[in-house]
Order: sequence, then structure tokens, then C-alpha cells
Amino acid sequence: MPISIYNSLTRKKEEFIPLSFPKVNIYTCGVTVYDESHIGHARSLFIFDLIRRYFKHRNFKVRFVRNITDIDDKIIDRANELKVSWRGLVRKYIKSYRNDLKALRIKRGDYEPCATDNIAEMIKYIKSLIEKGYAYQARGDVYFNVRKFHSYGALSGQSIEEMQKAVRIEPNDLKKDPLDFALWKESKENEPYWSSPWGNGRPGWHIECSVMSQKFLKTKTLDIHAGGRDLIFPHHENEIAQAQALTGRPFAKYWIHHGLLTMNGQKMSKSLGNFITISDFIIKYNDADLLKMFFLSAHYSHPIDYTDAKIEEARVAKERVLNFMYKANAKKNTFLFRQRGRIKELEDLRLKFFEKMDDDFNTPEALACIFEVVSLANKRSQDTLFMQTARKIILEMAKILGLTFKPARRRWLISDEEIKKMVQKRNTARAHKDYALSDEIRVELSGKGVVLEDLKEGKTIWHRVYK
Repeated sequence: MPISIYNSLTRKKEEFIPLSFPKVNIYTCGVTVYDESHIGHARSLFIFDLIRRYFKHRNFKVRFVRNITDIDDKIIDRANELKVSWRGLVRKYIKSYRNDLKALRIKRGDYEPCATDNIAEMIKYIKSLIEKGYAYQARGDVYFNVRKFHSYGALSGQSIEEMQKAVRIEPNDLKKDPLDFALWKESKENEPYWSSPWGNGRPGWHIECSVMSQKFLKTKTLDIHAGGRDLIFPHHENEIAQAQALTGRPFAKYWIHHGLLTMNGQKMSKSLGNFITISDFIIKYNDADLLKMFFLSAHYSHPIDYTDAKIEEARVAKERVLNFMYKANAKKNTFLFRQRGRIKELEDLRLKFFEKMDDDFNTPEALACIFEVVSLANKRSQDTLFMQTARKIILEMAKILGLTFKPARRRWLISDEEIKKMVQKRNTARAHKDYALSDEIRVELSGKGVVLEDLKEGKTIWHRVYK
């Protein structure tokens, strides 16, 4: 079955056909490293990592590039605010960003280029745009002439007049048109700068993505360009203008945009006290699966609202899967596992999972397939082959979705060895019909975060609860 994707450029769902099968070139806008990454960034990082992982599972050869913006007005302003060097600030937050990726178990891109390492290529790009008549110098600045690019607005579906109303335009006597945007900015006093044909300065934000995507993907037309919905205009619109003005070719065949994240119905803001960094979340829950399951519960293109109640729903849902996995592990039979029998009810759910993922990465319905497998297997809990086949299918689905279904790591109140000794002591008490002692041990273990389950065959299994 082919993969279909909603293409923001054409505003319709299309069959995905890469430009050079089986290769897939993907570029996604990364972080600007002036502060800690928050859970809104996490959604973007996770969603596009999931899409990359699914393409690889479908045997595409993926080249994935995600940039790092390490020079920008926000970086300069924050460094001045903290009275630190901008380079020191950037190093700190690049390290923080990479720690966040590790905590979320998200792989780095095949390339994660920094803007400041590619300024020579940006200068060359800008010079070519000037030569082609699409850009002009105004003192030490260089601007893109929007009116020269006649298809400007195709991605956002807006007219020039609508775009002028939508974007904040600061007064600037150097521009020929208020919508013209900076390709190169003349440096102000005490600002970082690089030498260029137009004087000391630095690149504009938009130019870096056009340059680095084509450079590191080694193509003039990308298969997929991805990013948040808030970047469609002006950032992605400007990327298209720059790239297509230079090459005369489509910049990207497919555009994928994820919906935005709010907190309890409000935009995330430090001033409102509802700003959650990725590290804040990991410190609180110590379980990346919970955040990922929350993200998976909504289609990537839709907005999503974060609440503590939704994370609790994710925790309860994960506990349900963990309970099943403990039961299945207790029934593990190497011979039967090697048989890897195909059981129709389970295979149907497995195929349903892939059908949902093929349909524009419909993760809510794909995730629901895991719980359908759990429900089905719990009804057949005495069938070892059924349980083991279900476990294998869940692990396959979980890997694609980026989930581990492992208990969160924490400092336990009791060691594994102590638990085993207490379980044995309880089993002895049960054998001697000392039910008072048996119940006492169960309650004691429960207070230490350990749940017992007595199986029909007389065996007791246990697992930890990670509330």
C-alpha cells in the first residue's frame, strides 16, 4: 500500500512518490539555541523523527537534515540580557538540546548543520540572487525583492495584500517594499559579524534554511520540507522564494506541517507560568514514553493541548500495556516464540496499524491498534502462542512509534532481590494457608510500589508501579 501525505503546498492528500526512489530527502527546521527547548519543540522533534523512522521501516533510504540556528536576533538579545558571550550562550544551549534529544530517545539528523558554519555558502547564494535581479543592496543590508517573485504566497495561499496585514512590518526606509525581507544584515555596534561584499554583517534567518537544505541534501529540490504550522509564513514562504528564484526549480515537492501545542488552552509562556521545558518534563516524570504517547494521541497536523490530566491518561494507558507485557513474559516459551505463528486476528490488527500509518501517519488510530492487541490477548491469556505473538506485534509497533513500554527509571524503595525473597515468603505462607501473612506481604510490597499478580497455575509475577 502506498504512503499518502497531506501536502501543505497543494492543500490535499497525495500519494508519496520520491523524486529518486528509494531515496527520500527530508529537511526540517530545527531549534534556535538561545534558551532551553520546551515541549512544543519536543513535538516537532518527535513527529519528524517518527516520519523518518517509518520511511526507513518501509525500506526507503532516508537522508534527514535538521538545522541549528546559532546566530539570530534572539540569541544576541539573550546574550546581552545575561551579559555573556553569544558564543558561550550558543554552546550551552546546543549541549542542552542534544541532551534533550538523548532523554527523548530521538536520533540526531544525518546532518545537523549550524548556520555559522555555512556563512560562506550563504554569501555566495545572496550574490547570485543579486545577479539574477531578485535581491538588492541597501547600504550594508541586502533584501529580497518580493514583487519580483511572482508566485510569492503560493504556500500560505495569501495575496500580497493579505500578507502585508498578517506580518508585523517595521518601518524601514531602505526597503523598496514593506514585505521585502533581509538576506544580509549590517552589523550594529558590539554585534557579531562576518565580512562580506556588502560590509560586516550576518545572514538573515530565512537564507540559512534554503542554503543548508540544498547543500546537505545535495539537491535543488527536496522530497520533503517539514516544520511547524507557525513557520508557513513568512519563513517557509521566504525559503521558497529564495531557492526557486535562484534555481528556477521547485524547492520542495511535499511540505509537511505539524499543529501547535498549547498549555491548558493557552499559548505557552514563561510570564504565564505555564512554560515546560523538555528537561522539566523528564525530571518530573522520568519517562519520555508519556510525552510521546500524548503526542501520538492527536494527528500530527492538528493542534494539541497539554494538561496534567492527559499525561495521567498516558500513564494509565502505558500501565495497561506493561501489565500485559509482564503476563506475556511470564509465559515466554522459546520454542513457541521461534515458531512465530501467524494468527489471523492479530495479523489483521498488525495490517491495520500499517494502513493507518500509511494514511498520512495517522498515529491516534495506529496507537489504538496496540490497545486492541492487548484487549484481544488478555481474553486469550491461557494461550501461550497467542500471547507471545501479540507481544511480538506490540514490540514491532512500539519500535516504529518510538515507544519502549518499559517502566520509568527511578530510585526504588526496594531491590529486585528483596522483592523475590518477599514473594517466596508469601508463597510459603499461602501454601500453609496463612492468608493473614500473605495479605500483609502484599500490602507491604504495594506500599513500596510493587504489584503482585497470582496466576492460575500457582505462579506469582510482580512488577513495579511508576506513579
